[in-house]
Amino acid sequence: MTTAESAPESSLTGSFDLGRLLAERGAERYELHARHLNHQLPRMLRTIGFDKVYERAEGAHFWDADGNDHLDMLAGFGVMGLGRHHPVVRKALHDVLDASLADLTRFDCPPLPGLLAERLLAHSPHLDRVFFGNSGTEAVESALKFARCATGRPRVLYCEHAFHGLTTGSLSVNGESGFRDGFAPLLPDTAVPLGDLDALERELRKGDVAALIVEPVQGKGVHEAPPGYLRAAQELLHRHRALLIADEVQTGLGRTGDFYAYQHEAGVEPDLVCVAKALSGGYVPVGATIGKDWIFKKVYSSMDRVLVHSASFGSNAQAMAAGLAVLSVMEDEGIVAHARSTGELLRTRLAALTERYELLADVRGRGLMIGIEFGRPRSLRLRSRWAVLQAARKGLFAQMVVVPLLQRHRILTQVSGDHLEVIKLIPPLIIDEADVDRFVTAFTAVMDDAHEGGLVWEFGRTLVRQAVADR
Repeated sequence: MTTAESAPESSLTGSFDLGRLLAERGAERYELHARHLNHQLPRMLRTIGFDKVYERAEGAHFWDADGNDHLDMLAGFGVMGLGRHHPVVRKALHDVLDASLADLTRFDCPPLPGLLAERLLAHSPHLDRVFFGNSGTEAVESALKFARCATGRPRVLYCEHAFHGLTTGSLSVNGESGFRDGFAPLLPDTAVPLGDLDALERELRKGDVAALIVEPVQGKGVHEAPPGYLRAAQELLHRHRALLIADEVQTGLGRTGDFYAYQHEAGVEPDLVCVAKALSGGYVPVGATIGKDWIFKKVYSSMDRVLVHSASFGSNAQAMAAGLAVLSVMEDEGIVAHARSTGELLRTRLAALTERYELLADVRGRGLMIGIEFGRPRSLRLRSRWAVLQAARKGLFAQMVVVPLLQRHRILTQVSGDHLEVIKLIPPLIIDEADVDRFVTAFTAVMDDAHEGGLVWEFGRTLVRQAVADR
């Protein structure tokens, strides 16, 4: 018997007691963030009334200190694909910890990474190899490096309004200036409009393009690539000896009603695919860059280059176990088909409301990735109020809808990007018809209030004052 096995539990834990620490200090959460972390976060949350205290969570719901149930339509920006604390994922993590594996020795080949790669590649039959990192932005960084190495070219094209991540390399292909401002110089990459094949071909003719990276459905605004664009772009890229990179960090693993969003278009076979978020099971950060054999062999071209690209915590046992459990649950519970049918139900019911509410301009999306867009109303009474909000800051009306959904109806949503009048719904893929009913009922009540000139506009005045003060 080892010393650890024979020692009493108190001596193994020392003075650390997580439960006691949370009981003693948990109430300081907002003050701790203001003092030691991003000081603007608690300020923002208090301004819009989102400074809640949540005590526990399960599936697509969480509960506050008073025991009130909240419906999650945000899923941690897509991380909680299976909801919170799925029992199969929990058990897998308990099992891998209890196994006391010799993890991250760096000089062996443990089975879990190979097994997870095998399961991922089964869903990606035209791809051959996987690199495991720790996040979505790291998966993108890896794809950018691999594309440059494989083609010997320096420049990567990206689409206007794309996201892709916030580390320096991925920020270079981020199409939103608000994220890029203050962090120059970045890599010399080039933006093209999503869907514009002529712009893509003009750049490709310059002969220095390694790849185009694209989100099949952009998270910012929930804009889908036009029909036929991905296939045509792929053909153009290959004709010019460049690669197609599909960023499926948010759209992958069933989010849009297929395992990958690019699979909605026949014949699209990206050279590199980036996944993360939902692969974690909501527990252990993990990202994966999946690619063709010849690309990996260009990167790892000799034994001298065996560690030319690696990640300190990549392929760790806990992340691999979580990923394996997630894929198992997705297959066993039919998660992809469920996301497709439930998403269609939600989108159809919301789209039907566009005839009823003049402030509701559009409902779009695929699967359980849905954008609700608001626009300039027709009636003079509402138009004048709309104009006041737009003059203060574009995007305030969408925020006016998000706040009462939480405060009055206990439903968590958020706008899909700065200066956009769009709410993005990316709930856990396990939501059911009762959850759809709850959201549509609450959304209808908020829209009724907005069209009648009720409390929604009172909050709007608060947001206007805050927007003006921040200038």
